[in-house]
Amino acid sequence: MNHAPHPPDRTDDELARLDITVLLRYGLTAEPGARRTALFGDGAAAAAVILDRLGTEPRSVAFLADTVRAGGLARAAELPEPLPRREAAVLVREWLRAGTELAGGIAADDAAATWLHAVATIIELRQLTRGRGRST
Repeated sequence: MNHAPHPPDRTDDELARLDITVLLRYGLTAEPGARRTALFGDGAAAAAVILDRLGTEPRSVAFLADTVRAGGLARAAELPEPLPRREAAVLVREWLRAGTELAGGIAADDAAATWLHAVATIIELRQLTRGRGRST
């Protein structure tokens, strides 16, 4: 039996071209299944690739996730600067607004916060992996 990890199905460039807004609209309030899996799988990886390329720190995304959990998507979407860098802030605000259009209530807020935490974790893993590559 081969225990080697499978290569990713999509490259970073392919992931970066995914429409995160659409994935949020259809996956955030979906029941467990294909749409939810797409959001938390490729969607979280895609968001991490995009935000990482914009120089976003994982702790900033994790802080935003905590803000969404505490105050909701609508409140977070109104933040003047949801993430420190302008390009990332504009992009994430669009994602947050997509979630507010769902009227999913606390369940959607919690799902969005969980998704943002997943994105933060993936960004951190990407950065750690790059760091290890430079140190060897």
